[in-house]
Amino acid sequence: MSSDTATLVRTARTAAGPSRRRSFGPRTGLVALAIVLAAVSIFPVLWMITASVKTRATVTDGKLIPTDFTWDNFAYVFTEVPFARWLFNSFITAAVITVVALLFHSMAAYALARLKFPGRDGIFVVIFSTLLITAPVILIPLFVVVRTLGMLDSYAALIVPPLFNAFGIFLLRQFYLGIPKELEEAAIVDGCGYWRVYWNVILPLSRPILSALSVFFFLANWNAFAWPLVATNSESLTVTQVGIASFSTQYGANWNYVLAAAVVAVVPMLALFLVFQRQMVESIKTSGLK
Repeated sequence: MSSDTATLVRTARTAAGPSRRRSFGPRTGLVALAIVLAAVSIFPVLWMITASVKTRATVTDGKLIPTDFTWDNFAYVFTEVPFARWLFNSFITAAVITVVALLFHSMAAYALARLKFPGRDGIFVVIFSTLLITAPVILIPLFVVVRTLGMLDSYAALIVPPLFNAFGIFLLRQFYLGIPKELEEAAIVDGCGYWRVYWNVILPLSRPILSALSVFFFLANWNAFAWPLVATNSESLTVTQVGIASFSTQYGANWNYVLAAAVVAVVPMLALFLVFQRQMVESIKTSGLK
């Protein structure tokens, strides 16, 4: 190697060295921060799993690893209380709400994004403004309406009120605004009406966002507590979260049973998230971009 070539190599290494060192520091910090956040997020779930196999006397001993491993808590949950019925009620309620809500929300969002009619923007503003109203504020008026309609203590009381969700309409509308209009125009030229455009063009393109929303809707209704507690009285209509709360009495909570039931209730949600996590990330990246 000639002296000129060696000089060029040393110069290149000197110039590249500081930039590598400068980029290495922030990247290491971000990785360390991600690890810390992941540990903070995972620790409660890990503690719940380990505490669910402890006895009632040792469930709050502060030890992560149980010293007296037992499956009696899970046996109690599935034999002494109708936990399977609670899971069934939660699944039916969440599944029906998710399917029906996605159908109606996608139609409403398509109309607000593509169809032109008087008052369209005003209707969207009214729908979007309902996101500012929290559920506890309308709990009593909603109860009065459901009671007046004669739907209390029924599956209709669990399913019909939670169907409307302004967040779903907003997210779908933003997604539809990013779909090229040329696709719809080509379908209309081929003789399709608005309904066929929606059903044959828009819905197939909406699979990522619909998959993500299905996870959000199912999770929200699977974990619903306040409204099912108010709307139902029959034990046959008890949902999972209300049933788990019944393990707590005026003399204290049976935390070993509560945690065992919580572990069982979390498993379907984890499986659903693992299946649809890619669609959730894609929908968040593309819903606000054209």
